[in-house]
Parts: sequence; C-alpha cells; structure tokens
Amino acid sequence: MAQFNDISTFEDIKLLVNTFYSKVQKDEFIGPIFNEKIGNRWPEHLEKMYRFWQTILLEVHSYSGSPFPPHKQLPVAKEHFDRWMQIFTETTDNLFSGPLADEAKLRAKNMAEMFNYKIDYFRNLEKSQTDNS
Repeated sequence: MAQFNDISTFEDIKLLVNTFYSKVQKDEFIGPIFNEKIGNRWPEHLEKMYRFWQTILLEVHSYSGSPFPPHKQLPVAKEHFDRWMQIFTETTDNLFSGPLADEAKLRAKNMAEMFNYKIDYFRNLEKSQTDNS
C-alpha cells in the first residue's frame, strides 16, 4: 500500500483543490450544477478555494468572506451534498494521509451538512411566505 504524506503546504492545498474540482466538473450528477453556476470563472473559483482551505488547514489567514451566500440559491439537495462529499473524501484519501487530511474531510462534512441544512431552511421559509401570501 502506498504511503501518503499529510497536507502541509500551499502546494498540497492546490493539489487537493485542483484534483477535487477537476473530478467535480466531470461528474455527471453534480458537474452540470457547478459548471452552470461558475461558467468560465473556474480560475477565480479555484483561487478562492485555495485561500479558503489554506485558512482552515494551514492557519494562514488568506480567505475572508462568507462561503454560504453564493450557494443559497443552488438547485441542490442532500444527494448532491452526499456526492460532493464522496468525491472530496475519495480525492483526499487518494492524495494524503494524516491529521490535516482527516481535518479536511471533517470540515468538508460539517460544511456540507450545514449548507444543506441552511438551503433547506431558506427554501422552506420562502415556501411558507409564498403560501401565506
């Protein structure tokens, strides 16, 4: 079995993000959603993701912003987050091993669950407001 190093550098972050999103773009289930939303802005999205994960995993505070709002109106459900998480976990496990790799998977899982919960919440809120008007 191959021995993998842990995530420890900005180059590791870039490898994880680039590998993960190249799989996402090609995925039949979630790829079309990402490709439609991001369009030709993939380089900017990847740069933002590098900074996001660098801040979370390497404690280099290069990301600022609120990650949820751009996702609020996406046409996604739990199955989409499950697929996203499956690809993220497989990508991480195929590239890295160690405490920061485990932290990346945990943070991704928590984020997917929170985003899914918040998207459902706002959808239900909008639906109830529409139903009551």
